[in-house]
Amino acid sequence: MLLDLINSPSDVKKLSIAELEQLSAEIRQFIISSVGKNGGHLASNLGTVELTLALHKAFDIPSDALIFDVGHQAYTHKILTGRKEKFARLRRADGCSGFPSPDESPSDTGVSGHAGVAVSLAGGILEGRKKSGDSHCAIAVIGDGSLTSGVTFEGLNSGKSSAKKLIIILNDNQMSISKNVGSMSRCLNRIISGNFYNRLRNRLREISRPRKKLYSLLSRIDDAVKSAMLPPGLLFQELGFRYFGPVDGHDTAALLELFNRIKELEGPILLHVLTTKGKGCSFAEEKPSLYHGVSGYEPVTGLLPPSGGSFSKAFGHALVRQAEKDERIEAVSAAMIDGTGLRVFAQDYPTRCHDTGIAECHAVIFACGLAVAGRKPVCALYSTFAQRAFDCIYHDAVLAKLNVVFVLDRAGIVEDGPTHHGIYDLAFLTAMPGLVIMAPRNYAMLDYMLDFALKHQGPVVLRYPRGVEGELASHAQPGTLQYGKAEIVRSGNGPVIWAMGAEIETALRTANIIKEQTGLDCCIIDPCFIKPFDTETAKKFSDRHVIVIEDHAVSGGLGRILFSSIDSPPGLLRANYGWPDEIISYGKIAEIRAKYNMTPEAIAADIIEKLK
Repeated sequence: MLLDLINSPSDVKKLSIAELEQLSAEIRQFIISSVGKNGGHLASNLGTVELTLALHKAFDIPSDALIFDVGHQAYTHKILTGRKEKFARLRRADGCSGFPSPDESPSDTGVSGHAGVAVSLAGGILEGRKKSGDSHCAIAVIGDGSLTSGVTFEGLNSGKSSAKKLIIILNDNQMSISKNVGSMSRCLNRIISGNFYNRLRNRLREISRPRKKLYSLLSRIDDAVKSAMLPPGLLFQELGFRYFGPVDGHDTAALLELFNRIKELEGPILLHVLTTKGKGCSFAEEKPSLYHGVSGYEPVTGLLPPSGGSFSKAFGHALVRQAEKDERIEAVSAAMIDGTGLRVFAQDYPTRCHDTGIAECHAVIFACGLAVAGRKPVCALYSTFAQRAFDCIYHDAVLAKLNVVFVLDRAGIVEDGPTHHGIYDLAFLTAMPGLVIMAPRNYAMLDYMLDFALKHQGPVVLRYPRGVEGELASHAQPGTLQYGKAEIVRSGNGPVIWAMGAEIETALRTANIIKEQTGLDCCIIDPCFIKPFDTETAKKFSDRHVIVIEDHAVSGGLGRILFSSIDSPPGLLRANYGWPDEIISYGKIAEIRAKYNMTPEAIAADIIEKLK
């Protein structure tokens, strides 16, 4: 196999076009097999195989900086840059991360986990290099979804002044502009990227520059011809970019020809590439959204593992039940309708479900607008992406005291790693006055809390993990949900364990181990409301050993709130089990928990040792 011989970008440069096409097929099968076994992003990566190979063939990477936005289309790049063996263990603790990371390889320029960063990062790199005389290119590969990110438009707006060696590859797998792909488009691309056209263009501009009217007329003719032939490029031309495309992103020869031409031109340049999500894999091509991000599947048939319950699904169905009773309820999400469980709501209430695209700030403010108009918006975001809308939650919802419910999915650690861990939301949200924050321990509690949130006057946050309710926690049925009051989930006269949300399961298992080994019967308390926090109950149990278990960074979570509200008499244990003040890596959830001693066994052993 050709893939066996590829260990660095220099190996790619030696290959012919026919060999590159063979290598494309081998890489596709390697990706399909690895993602099927380990999980990851399938459809988007299958669509960028030829594009990535052509980039490595034509450019000098990493001297020419290659930035993927977002990084879930960078698998081929990882395979070509010395990480082939690790890629077979994708998203495992001893394998390859799911996103570009400079810590993993010098070929990865910047961190690429959130959308919108590539254009601005490339512009800054080139501006900095210009000061040192470095003339290499910076290439930003962005997806069409990234164009909904305001950060991308900020970068495009200043792109003209950033550098002459800025090349943006717009990987378009959805826009309906296939009519421009054909002989006329290829011919025009060849003409406007060729030496003759550019020498003539520059010479005419040079001659006509002293004569302003002639210079202006020639510039308008140049722009008009390209705009008439290539209307999709008009926007980018108006922003100061030289536009090329659309070009078939699976035609290796055409890509190489165009790359070799435009890399010699002065920029900034935008190349429009058309690709197919899931290319070369029938089930991924047929259902690209379903196979965008998966936890695994059968590589030959694409059969997904049985889908059980999850907090996301429970939320989606709970919201539908609420919407049946109240026609004012509306759902908002930022390109995460499926991921947040809102698909069922979108099907039942299509006019009341709003997808803003990859634009979290806009999603939050849009939801606030709905609230101002008398609707009841529920804005569902991933915890890690809500970080981008931090200011908007405060400025537009909290200050205005609007009735907006924010649902933060994927709160806690996830397999994708540090760009996607939702372990920092409480650190900034608890600082906001008047913002109510809750965490359901099971699906039944989620129902109660959503009902409460929709009736509450003011902004409310619900946070929960990606996973399922625990086997023990699912039997811990909620009592009457009282505003700002904690709930005793398990009575006991021994140490008191406070646990947040789904970590009640960890607490129950930890308590069982402690009782088996020491006879101590732990009391377990669910705060229910992280804010306002039940300091009265906290003080009532402060004369015992107090332990906190939370799926959050310990520097800003439940433990910080609890221990700041009670005294610490000498001789009593005060312990907080959560994520330490360091970057938490990627891997299977069980692997990460074992590494940081966040399993019931490890926590129980540590508590027993401390109590001695």
